[in-house]
Amino acid sequence: MTDTVNVPEVFNRKRRRIVRDRAYARAMGADFLSQIMADEILQRLDIVKRTFRRALIIGLAGEGLGRDLQKRGMKVVIADSSARVVKSLSGVICDDDRLPFADHSFDLIINIGSLDTVNDLPGALVLLRRILVPDGLLLAGLISAESFPSLKSVIMEAEGNRVSAHIHPQIDVRTAGDLLSRAGLTMPVADSDSLRLNYSSLERLISDIRDVGGSNIMTGSISAIGRNVYDRIRSLFAARVGADGKFSESVTILYLCAWAPHPDQPKPARRGSGQESLTTALSRRGESETDN
Repeated sequence: MTDTVNVPEVFNRKRRRIVRDRAYARAMGADFLSQIMADEILQRLDIVKRTFRRALIIGLAGEGLGRDLQKRGMKVVIADSSARVVKSLSGVICDDDRLPFADHSFDLIINIGSLDTVNDLPGALVLLRRILVPDGLLLAGLISAESFPSLKSVIMEAEGNRVSAHIHPQIDVRTAGDLLSRAGLTMPVADSDSLRLNYSSLERLISDIRDVGGSNIMTGSISAIGRNVYDRIRSLFAARVGADGKFSESVTILYLCAWAPHPDQPKPARRGSGQESLTTALSRRGESETDN
């Protein structure tokens, strides 16, 4: 149960589970975008001079990430709304804003590519704070709102006056930072990393989006792309191919870091008083604590 009520159901929960089931069946959580997020989060976790014992992983990339955390001596629980993930990894099936875990169950939570498709994102962050032990750490990676601008532009041009949503909406770095603070998490940091990708085919680009569960899961009817529109998309895609024969696209990955409140934590800097990266915040926090 979250601290919010009457939250609009922006995303269709059943459709979300189906899309995530299909994504896991396609890539088994090893799609390259999820792997980039997992690898980066592990590198940032290594900066923290702490011992974590009980970790929760939410997302499609739980298997490989779970093995890495187990090698670090942690007990790992994996959760996702995908029945395929849960069955394959002996995890817990649940939505991010309906987590079934008791308060103070974990000292580390990692969420990979899931928070951008949550109906009640503020409530989900509140739940994450509550199930963290005091001074527990939350790390997350997700695809941000600045992603796939070239493909979105091509689709909009091809559809003309009948534009429909085909890629679910995402959040930006400023909104994410504000939501972390509103959820009562401390020392929140949100930063981003932009990737430049080159594609030789439209099908490959669409496949990568599907592998990470990025299909349309909005509530309401879904307008499928008709053959005529798809042919126009292919033509526009081909027209934008560079001299190297590749279509240039960009993806921005948003990384979040925050801590569950604890009275011994250092006081955060005044908002807007400086620029601090997630890596710097992790390093500073790790140096201020002994292993727990």
